Amino acid sequence: MKKIIPILFFALMSIMLNAQSVYISEDPLVTRMIQQYVEINRSTEAVSGWRIQLMATTDRSKMEKAKKEFLQKYPQINIDWIHSKPYYKLRAGAFATKLEATALLYIIKKDYPSAYPAKDNNINPIELIEN
Repeated sequence: MKKIIPILFFALMSIMLNAQSVYISEDPLVTRMIQQYVEINRSTEAVSGWRIQLMATTDRSKMEKAKKEFLQKYPQINIDWIHSKPYYKLRAGAFATKLEATALLYIIKKDYPSAYPAKDNNINPIELIEN
């Protein structure tokens, strides 16, 4: 019995090693299509997604003060502002879906009760990865 166990062990190991050598043959057209897809996505500078809008004001100093306070409370969350005349809009986070943005909204709602999810069509894809 003691001699059978090592023999079975080595037999199973050799079977497992042989089973792991898999070769995939891919059609050159598929390879070219995948390369084109990768190139198109690398050239994409902005994607559509969601952010949490904290405030909109015509007073830039009020917006900058709110930004500073937000960074003190939530230093791990990226925040930025945009100027859409006449308003300065303060927005936090970058999310691919509204559901993901709602999770952040739930966290910050106690400090910013008027915050809401806002659609943003100009999100850098790197921002989505970093969140």
